[in-house]
Amino acid sequence: MLVTLEEPPYGIKAGWKENHATFMNELKNLQAVGLTSLGQALRTSFDLLNLNRLVTGIDNYGQGRNPFFLEPAIIIAITDGSKLTSSSGVQDELHLPLNSPLPGSELTKEPFRWDQRLFALVLRLPGATAVEQDQLNTVQVDESPITPMCDVTGGRSYCVFSQRMLNQCLESLVQKVQSGVVINFEKSGPDPPLTEDGAAEAVKTVGPQPWHNCRKLIYVRPNPKTGVPLGHWPIPESFWPDQNSPTLPPRSAHPIVKFSCTNSEPMVIDKLPFDKYELEPSPLTQYILERKSPHTCWPVFVGNSAKYSELGHPFGYLKASTALNCVNLFVMPYNYPVLLPLLDDLFKIHKAKPPLKWRQLFETYLKSMPPYYIGPLKKALRMMGAPNLIPENLEYGLSYSVVSYLKKLSQQAKMESDRVIGSIGKKFPQETGIKVRNGTSIPSLAVRKDFKQLLQEITGEMPQRMLELNMKEFAGFQIALLNKELKPQTFRNAYDISRTNLLDHLTRMRANLLKSSRKFFSGQDEDQMHSIPIVQMGNYQEYLKNIPSPLRELDADQPKRLHTFGNPFKLDKKGMMIDEADEFVSGHQNKHKRPGEPNMTGIPKRRRCMSPLLRNRSQSPVANNHIGGKGPPSPATQASPDLQKPGAINKHPGLHNMLSSENTENHVEDPLSPDVFMDSSDQFDTLSQVSLNSLESAEDSTEEGDAESFGSNNSDIFMENAKTPADNGSCFGNDTAAFSHKMRRLRPCRSYEEVNVELKSRIMKEIRKPGRSK
Repeated sequence: MLVTLEEPPYGIKAGWKENHATFMNELKNLQAVGLTSLGQALRTSFDLLNLNRLVTGIDNYGQGRNPFFLEPAIIIAITDGSKLTSSSGVQDELHLPLNSPLPGSELTKEPFRWDQRLFALVLRLPGATAVEQDQLNTVQVDESPITPMCDVTGGRSYCVFSQRMLNQCLESLVQKVQSGVVINFEKSGPDPPLTEDGAAEAVKTVGPQPWHNCRKLIYVRPNPKTGVPLGHWPIPESFWPDQNSPTLPPRSAHPIVKFSCTNSEPMVIDKLPFDKYELEPSPLTQYILERKSPHTCWPVFVGNSAKYSELGHPFGYLKASTALNCVNLFVMPYNYPVLLPLLDDLFKIHKAKPPLKWRQLFETYLKSMPPYYIGPLKKALRMMGAPNLIPENLEYGLSYSVVSYLKKLSQQAKMESDRVIGSIGKKFPQETGIKVRNGTSIPSLAVRKDFKQLLQEITGEMPQRMLELNMKEFAGFQIALLNKELKPQTFRNAYDISRTNLLDHLTRMRANLLKSSRKFFSGQDEDQMHSIPIVQMGNYQEYLKNIPSPLRELDADQPKRLHTFGNPFKLDKKGMMIDEADEFVSGHQNKHKRPGEPNMTGIPKRRRCMSPLLRNRSQSPVANNHIGGKGPPSPATQASPDLQKPGAINKHPGLHNMLSSENTENHVEDPLSPDVFMDSSDQFDTLSQVSLNSLESAEDSTEEGDAESFGSNNSDIFMENAKTPADNGSCFGNDTAAFSHKMRRLRPCRSYEEVNVELKSRIMKEIRKPGRSK
């Protein structure tokens, strides 16, 4: 999680639901704003960690403390150790707010819990690192106000002077990430006697020793099979539960476990479960290990846990391991010195059939045991083979009002958790200005420089001046803040000019003044107008949010244009119509056939002209009286070849041969087809003149009966005669004029059939067929 020093809940940048990518992104975008309200930020961090504890029941209020019910967490505070500031002024000490919006926070005295520890990295990196500081092997504790808070939670602070020292601190923090709970161990009674070997005649020391009071962690190891910590016995509460009490007394975050330095024999019997926790290295563990007594133990107590005893009864003991490499806390049933002999007699002597006297002793023990131990004890006896020793009607110790109150707190905590999680990610509202406060005390008139003039005005020696303005008349006056989102108006407000751009702006102002004839002023450099940080270059969505919403489309059926970053011209394919060319590619040639268009089934489509001379011309909309034309054909061209008169074909054998050859090959691919080549007006005039001359000559040489036949084929005649080169020579090369003149000389001497054949052969030599070869 990531929490800053902003006002809650805006200071929570990453909480329970945010992933690691969000954490890293928020970490990169951190900005130093606001006050150094470290106490409020720590309180927000603890409340964020404690959101779900009442919902899950992990704290088990009034039922004993279970070390195996935990959510271990460490808080790393990164600070420079400077003064702490708040709205009330500068603070010398760190204070956490007492009030908390979290339901159930009154059940614990402190804002943290026993599985949460605070560590502080105090960065005191100087400009020039001293050699003696860099050569330190250990990192010292800092003297900043956050250090006592770290000690209270079971953590510590690190005073960092160099990068090398920072790396050491990070390695130490990695080792601190352990699953466990913090317990405050306190010595009760006299110091232990000397060991029998008397290796060192200890000199009695006066006053408290470091091992007398240690707040250290006990490691709660997870089960290797399940990965979850397992346990049986709780650590007792520091009060005796009263069934008539309507509320629960608040508990301290860390249980105060007192140990007696009386050497005792460690007790254990077969099949009776117990919990074993290793202590974190501390002065206490060091003292116990130095005694070298692995076969003795010290019993541990919780004050006021018994009904009639201030110290309470032992619930476990401290014992060094056999290898003398660590110290373990053994948690047993409450008042185990009484229970274990009873259970040992039950199974070894009475063979699980208790007599009346044994039952009386066992009932006396149950009355001295806190009622929340009944559940774990029932489970342990069931494992040992004696499930019916404890009657079912025994109460567990909590009153009905306390149980109802805890259920109500659980529901409220769930609602508060949802509210906090929903508020994460919201930005702090922009402040409109800084409020000006009135002075708390009015200075004496004798301090003023015009004190003599005031006296003369009072005595009447001088005329009275106008009254000065009273600041109290401007209640609610605010000083405006700079809005970074607004574009600076550097030519209207001189304060918008940054200090680094003063000279450059002065140069632009001079240029605008000297070139005042220009219509527009240059407010900034051209490079600066289009400059944007690399980090913000891909933030296209934020740009879209700032632009005004576009007007609606005039045509509702118009396909909606997608605002895709990198390709803003991409269209929504759902609302687009399919083009005819796309239909041809997909195989639907005749799906949208235009009315009046001839049936082209079986005839392949024209390939695009690849000639560079013909490719750049626009299609003529006039010459459409041919088969490949786009407009409606004449009635003569629509006639079927089956209706032609045989006589007409016989009277024109050359024309018949030419039509037959054209029908056998793809005549639409003709390079001189009017689709491709009749583009300009001068070409159309020349070709029209050639076509009319051909038709007049054909009328002279044919009979009246042949008119229909000739009319049905005038399109092909036009196409062949259209191959006569135009006068401008734009399509036939450099010899076009000479070739055209030669054709005009040959026309009267020959038959039309021969002219058409020669025209075709020569023109095909002059012009390459498009798409075939280059």
